[in-house]
Amino acid sequence: MPAYRFEAIDAAGKASTGLLEADNARAARSMLRARDLVPLSVATVTAATTDGSAPRFTRRVFSSTGLGVWTRQLAGLVGSGLPLERALTALADEAEDSRQRELVAHLKSEVNAGSPFARALATAPREFDEVYRAVVAAGETSGALGAVLERLADDLEQRQALRAKLTGAMLYPAIVAGIAVIIVIVLMTYVVPQIAGVFTSSKRALPMLTVVMLGVSGFVRSWGWLVALALGASGTLLVLARRNPAFRQRSDAFYLRLPFIGRLARGYNAARFGGTLAMLASAGVPILKALQAAAETLGNRAMRADAMDALVQVREGAPLASALASKKRFPGLLAMFARLGEQTGTLPLMLQRASNQLSAEVQRRAIAAATILEPLLIVGMGLIVIVIMLAVLLPIMQLNTWVK
Repeated sequence: MPAYRFEAIDAAGKASTGLLEADNARAARSMLRARDLVPLSVATVTAATTDGSAPRFTRRVFSSTGLGVWTRQLAGLVGSGLPLERALTALADEAEDSRQRELVAHLKSEVNAGSPFARALATAPREFDEVYRAVVAAGETSGALGAVLERLADDLEQRQALRAKLTGAMLYPAIVAGIAVIIVIVLMTYVVPQIAGVFTSSKRALPMLTVVMLGVSGFVRSWGWLVALALGASGTLLVLARRNPAFRQRSDAFYLRLPFIGRLARGYNAARFGGTLAMLASAGVPILKALQAAAETLGNRAMRADAMDALVQVREGAPLASALASKKRFPGLLAMFARLGEQTGTLPLMLQRASNQLSAEVQRRAIAAATILEPLLIVGMGLIVIVIMLAVLLPIMQLNTWVK
């Protein structure tokens, strides 16, 4: 039974909106009239209204955290023995956001019409990616949808936790660096010229540091806007160039070769790849399909290309461990645990352990780098301010010498 979004008014002229289920739009209007409401508009809630035809920059219905919470709630309801239709009805009734309520109502109508839950999720691909749908499909096939949804919620929460820790570790150094740049620009464009300009009219030679600082200040005031414009144009061109798949793959490969950031990127992507592959394999998804879905989750295109090459090798009969070991961009730890899993018949468990270990290593390195970077940025900003102040104070000290 499809869901309909309605707008109606009552006898007092008060407007009301909401959702209801009916066989067709005519039946929906009849139901509204039975409630003493005058229908103004009745529209079917479809994937197009909830996701598919949304503008590119429209906010998603579920945030990363919200999707994990929603999946956990659904897993709890289904795991307790509640039918999927009733679980979706409960989640739709409890949803506070109207777009989320409409999306869940649409999913429920698709399930009521006889579609498998995974196929219903496929009507909203922006909200539920291929990995999510593959896990749900495997859970439906195995008859353990509740347990599979619990595992999926765990994976979403772990992924969000890792992303939050990495963001938190780098946020403070980024703020300090931004403030330092603003302070230096203000000093160079306003403070230094105002103070040092007093001494330029004395016709006496200024200290070399002051002369250099005045030259830098003059350049920033005259050409700073052009430098900022060039940097902005370069960034825009880089973003446009990365839309080309070949250039993006080459730039991502270069990014992985950077001394410290590249190692973090390899560890983060490998942890995500291993965790996704472990979850799909444990849910019963065939290994080839699981490999393809896990490769699609990799944000780094160079590592994604390596994962797809590994998929080709596995399709041709090579063990997963050997295929991963031949790709040097993936950490050797992942191939080692995959080999242990294949030898002991516990591949999902070993892949998950490898993912956990790689995630912990990435977090440790990021936090250690942030801990070292914070005082270095503060000391660096202090040194720059001291040099600028010396450039201003040296003429004053020289002036005192002249007076004496």
